[in-house]
Amino acid sequence: MNSSTAIYPPPGPFTPQADPLATSFATTYAGVVAFIAVVAEGSFARAADRLGIGRSAVSRNVQKLEDQLNVRLLRRTTRSTALTREGDLFYASCHSGVDRIVQAVEEMRDLRNGPPRGHLRVSSAAGFGRMVVAPLLREFQVAYPDVAVELLLGDRPTDFTADRVDIAFRSGCMEDAEIIARQIVPMQMVVCASPDYRQAHGLPVTVDDLGQHECINLRTGSGRICEWEFKVDGRPRKFLPQARLTYNDPELVLQAVLGGQGIAQMAGYLVCQALRSGELLPCLMQHAPDDRGHYICYQSRQHMPSRMRVFIDFMTARIRASYLECVPDFGIHS
Repeated sequence: MNSSTAIYPPPGPFTPQADPLATSFATTYAGVVAFIAVVAEGSFARAADRLGIGRSAVSRNVQKLEDQLNVRLLRRTTRSTALTREGDLFYASCHSGVDRIVQAVEEMRDLRNGPPRGHLRVSSAAGFGRMVVAPLLREFQVAYPDVAVELLLGDRPTDFTADRVDIAFRSGCMEDAEIIARQIVPMQMVVCASPDYRQAHGLPVTVDDLGQHECINLRTGSGRICEWEFKVDGRPRKFLPQARLTYNDPELVLQAVLGGQGIAQMAGYLVCQALRSGELLPCLMQHAPDDRGHYICYQSRQHMPSRMRVFIDFMTARIRASYLECVPDFGIHS
């Protein structure tokens, strides 16, 4: 045999190499979307409602996805659905992209099928949510009866992803650059006292006078006591008075001030009606701090379902209208 002659294996059937891209595309988008919806909603039934398909279709799509991946993603019982470890890893890798797909599908369904519908999960600081947001929900639901609203009250920062929140009301500076924050109204802080307190103790004329008064403090959800904020000679000044009364609920602070137990610095929305009725008197308005703003916050303008859009517009208009009624009572003009 000639040494230069190459020896080849005998011809056989051609076997193409697996294409990872083709393999990944073979995993249906329907299965991934169904899986993400089940995790987000906590059940197959709620996922079906969110996607606008039958529960059996959701179950089939997830089963097909598991078969294609050859892994169990969800543990199912008659009472609950939970992620397996593999499911948790898969969800972490793909949910952000699929969320955008789900939002786009929902927006198209809203546009095609008529008025806004579906579920909204809304969070708010406790005082603002109780005093401002909650009273407006009845009117909103009369206008949009097919939108269900879940209102969550709490003073810790909102984690939109972990808490599955669609919209949040927050006050003060927004530090998360990825969150869209639309200012609704200014956030004015007002030092107030009752007429009975003024008759018994007088009112402070300067910030330093606060040391001679019965001050009432507010402790935040993080455990920190809120400093009182002022502007003196054009510069910000913070003051933390000694207090015999401290509450972790702004409404309890308000009730104590209304009862003549002391004075406190409170947000304008909380004291608006009491100022208008004369139940409270403002003081130190010449040292009112700069406005920090009340904001309505959400993650993205893209693929926004119509139920979110109408809720944002409705709340912004109603809260601004209420604020304008109270501006003269603060002694400040925006």
